[in-house]
Amino acid sequence: MKGQRPVASKKSVELLLNETVENLGIVGDVVMVKPGYARNYLLPLQIAEVPTEEKVEALKEKRAEAKAQLEALRAQRVETTGKLEGISIKLTRSCNDQGVLYGSVTQRDISDALAEGELMVEERAIRLNQPIRRVGSYTVLVQFEKELRVEIAIEILPDRTLEELDEEDMEFDEDGELVEKNSKPKAAPTEAPANDAEPAEASETDA
Repeated sequence: MKGQRPVASKKSVELLLNETVENLGIVGDVVMVKPGYARNYLLPLQIAEVPTEEKVEALKEKRAEAKAQLEALRAQRVETTGKLEGISIKLTRSCNDQGVLYGSVTQRDISDALAEGELMVEERAIRLNQPIRRVGSYTVLVQFEKELRVEIAIEILPDRTLEELDEEDMEFDEDGELVEKNSKPKAAPTEAPANDAEPAEASETDA
């Protein structure tokens, strides 16, 4: 019909993966993807191509190897997830007297702390909405896959007690009175000008 809009292109296209793509498939998989994703990323970088029987057969061995590796990785992640259940880790950091950290705690810090306990968790699996910047207790999500996730407890402790931190911002005089560091020193009393001084008493020699 004249003036009618052309029929839209396919909503998805079929491609053969030449390498493993996270959350999509492993090498040798035939997958369905959006045309834009195929055109702008997968095809130009030769990560995928149009499948044929010959190409699928050529990648059959690689696919079997990748599948075995993926199954081993998932088994390891399942085991790690079980070990993370109910775990709590403590990190000590420098902070001011308000509990604000000098710096922040990141995914890398948490990953390193877990590694010390022989729990290997990659940084990207540690889900922080934003870096931790204060002392306190936090619940952090560790997610390997959509259905493989666990929450762990993180406690950030100051490297000194808050009393010690408070004392760092205080000074005391000889009488034990508190002196604020940031307070301005009181101005010394101004001496009266010399010409306003009372006349000196006459000596006996002047009498």
